[in-house]
Amino acid sequence: MPTEQEVFEKVREALVDALGVDEEEVTPEATMVGDLGAESIDFLDIVFRLEKAFDIEIPRAELFPEDILTSAEYVNDGKVTPAGLIELKKRMPFADLTKFEANPNVSEFGNLLTVNDMCKYVESKLAA
Repeated sequence: MPTEQEVFEKVREALVDALGVDEEEVTPEATMVGDLGAESIDFLDIVFRLEKAFDIEIPRAELFPEDILTSAEYVNDGKVTPAGLIELKKRMPFADLTKFEANPNVSEFGNLLTVNDMCKYVESKLAA
């Protein structure tokens, strides 16, 4: 089982390769979209690299719950409903959704996920 530091280093390497950012930019607090400029097409590349680096399988819906974010059941007027937030928390126990809850605009969701969340996600997959 790799240490937290080893997980971080491999995640950082995957992000540097996929996004063309500098290593210094990839800090645990950096957001994937806002700080590192990841776009949805980049996430496929990142997922592929992480699967390879850690020999795990990453179902896309676990990291990118687009089905919840585009569901009429969970989104109202561009905002995720309380029921939708419950679903997101169930799906993404590794992510800190506190800031998002304060302003649950679907358009803001991409700015949530941090490098640390990615590391926690990978750790949860490795521990499973």
